[in-house]
Amino acid sequence: MKASQFNRTACAIAVSSVLLVSTQSYAQEADEQSGLERIEITARKTVESLQEVPVAVTSIGAAELSEKGISVLTEVQQFSPNTTLQTSRGTNSTLTAFIRGVGQQDPLWGYEPGVGIYIDDVYMARPQGAVLDLLDVERIEVLRGPQGTLYGKNTIGGAVKYVTKAMTGDANFNLEATIGNYSRFDAKITGQIPVIQDKVYFGFGYADLSRDGYGEFLQSALPDQDRENYNKDLWAARATLEIHPADNLFIRLNWDKTEDDSNAKGGFRLLPSLLTDAPVPDSVYDSYTSLPTFNKVELEGFSWLVSWDVNDDLQLKYIGSSRESYSPTNIDFDNTALDIFDVPAEYDDENTTNELQVNYRQDSYSLVGGLYLYDGESCGNFDAILGFLGRAAFGVPGLTREVTGCNNSESWAAYAQASIDVSEKLSVTLGARYTDEEKQATVNNGLVFANVYPSTGWVPGYVRPDGPLVPQVLGTDTDGDGVLDAPSKADWSRFTPRIGVEYQVDRDLMFFASYSQGFKSGTFNPRATVNEPAVDPEIVDSFEIGMKSEWNDNLRANITLFSLDHKDRQYIGVVPGDDGTELNQFLDNVAETSANGIEVEITYAATDNLTFDFALGYIDSKIEENNAVPPLLGLSNTPDYTFNLATNYVLESDVGDFVFNAGYYYRDDYRLFETSDLLLQDGFGILNLSVSWQSVDGDWYASLHGKNLNDKEYLVGGYDFVGVAEDGSFLPGLGGDQTLIGYYGDPRTVQLTVGYRF
Repeated sequence: MKASQFNRTACAIAVSSVLLVSTQSYAQEADEQSGLERIEITARKTVESLQEVPVAVTSIGAAELSEKGISVLTEVQQFSPNTTLQTSRGTNSTLTAFIRGVGQQDPLWGYEPGVGIYIDDVYMARPQGAVLDLLDVERIEVLRGPQGTLYGKNTIGGAVKYVTKAMTGDANFNLEATIGNYSRFDAKITGQIPVIQDKVYFGFGYADLSRDGYGEFLQSALPDQDRENYNKDLWAARATLEIHPADNLFIRLNWDKTEDDSNAKGGFRLLPSLLTDAPVPDSVYDSYTSLPTFNKVELEGFSWLVSWDVNDDLQLKYIGSSRESYSPTNIDFDNTALDIFDVPAEYDDENTTNELQVNYRQDSYSLVGGLYLYDGESCGNFDAILGFLGRAAFGVPGLTREVTGCNNSESWAAYAQASIDVSEKLSVTLGARYTDEEKQATVNNGLVFANVYPSTGWVPGYVRPDGPLVPQVLGTDTDGDGVLDAPSKADWSRFTPRIGVEYQVDRDLMFFASYSQGFKSGTFNPRATVNEPAVDPEIVDSFEIGMKSEWNDNLRANITLFSLDHKDRQYIGVVPGDDGTELNQFLDNVAETSANGIEVEITYAATDNLTFDFALGYIDSKIEENNAVPPLLGLSNTPDYTFNLATNYVLESDVGDFVFNAGYYYRDDYRLFETSDLLLQDGFGILNLSVSWQSVDGDWYASLHGKNLNDKEYLVGGYDFVGVAEDGSFLPGLGGDQTLIGYYGDPRTVQLTVGYRF
């Protein structure tokens, strides 16, 4: 099986090479040519050209983001092969990220992501709030494949880097407004002020973003609440102070805050309810709920950077951060006006990071190394309310499975990566990281014969007093009295290497091959019902062969073939009790998967004004070991292939330049859950069109964007709590109803943006 897969990838290289040679010959005959823009990135924690970096990386700059109307991080998935960045189920701000079939679907506290999200090299540890709205951004970089050497744990799939704009030192301001369908209105202001000329600059940004819902809650147990579904109500702010005490010393202090008050999202019932007479809604954006619709995601963070150029060859950096987030949320799993299966929850996270970094460069070699410290506290609680079942089956006021706890982590790491020139054409990359991590966890889990809510005033009914109602089930019995009274502890250490070889055929053509390893942290089960041990880390071993090339100054073609083995995958087994009230969930390392694939990114500048872009990702995955209960059926959020075809045309005129963009993005079919065939999304494509304008002197600008113009409905999340009989008919699941729920991506939207710079 693996031999045939490698034969196919070898064939793909040969075909690609023939295509490139043919295209080069064509390009040499072209009458009009245009030089390609040099793209600079910091994928290896130092500034380099995209074409010099032997890593599969997609970089999207500020101009392209603006011209295409990309306003939120999830839209970046369209331009990076084998990448999934989608909004998770019940909120607007929680991210589901997968790259090359590697990620983490469950956003519960204690679960670690498989794709790292970074803002100016500061790690965002939790998926809540990671669906970033793009404000004052310089570029977005998507690094595919394990980044275990330079970026450490929890980057086994890759990393997404959000890089903000550096200040110029000149006073300037930018005002921008956007209107669109669904009563969309966005207002943004950014700017900078020189406090002390050439020494101290202050920068700021503020955005207020609002939109009506794509649908509504048709029925609600609380009639006097906002019934908008899939709406948006968010503000975000940033402030930056840059200090230049000397020519070789730079200091930057950042503060940012985001508050998202958008309603909790209601899902679409794919099956009619057995317990209510509410029909399946006509629109996939309509829903029902028995919970309040309010939802909140609050994020706030401080970061700091000190950079000292000791001499022309040596640079030292200190990067630190302190971040916290709080998110109370209401998720109605069954999406009816009855309390069949409701899950109100709260998430509370804090973390601090400190990193010392050294960059050293000589003519024949360069070195990046450093020390990294992370201290994070991740806590939460949720109440799985089965109130209808409690009243009907047991004659009690309600029924709640309450779970509370914390899963905290301390880790440190030392890393180094060197690039050494063996000859004028041949170089090698050697990298290693050693990580040591300790986790502590407690879980309280038990049954309460009432409807319990995490905080007061949410809905009529029983309100949980301070402190857990249920016993501690995961922890340590320190005094031997049979009572768990201290956190469970576990620690891991890991050495993750990288080795690569690069051959620079000439200035415009490079071949590379590499082996790298990454790991995702071990953890405790945040839903534990017994005192179960921690699970081990997940490990990914990845091999890549690639080419980076530019032909005749107007054709850029980057191709990467990869093969990866993903061991000790962490999956939770769900075992419902006989009476429908138990939900025993056991976390374990139960699976191993492998994947082979190819990623192609091509840019062709046909003329000075006309450019074509093509991105293709293909992945062939296989389950090598499958001890999960229920068994794995395939990878989630991983279509076999994705592609994007886009064109950009610049029309120059006496009133300014017009830029026309057209793009078609296609995702092959994929499953939402690894263990279910009930939530499958067929392959689909979406069409995007844009036109933007900038005045001759560059102060005024405007753009018009149409997205998903073919109005395709496609699943991005869901819930599956329904049984299937031998004859294929559906059976009631947890709570006594057939709960099969889907959440959908954005419908057709049109937006007009107008801005002024001064």
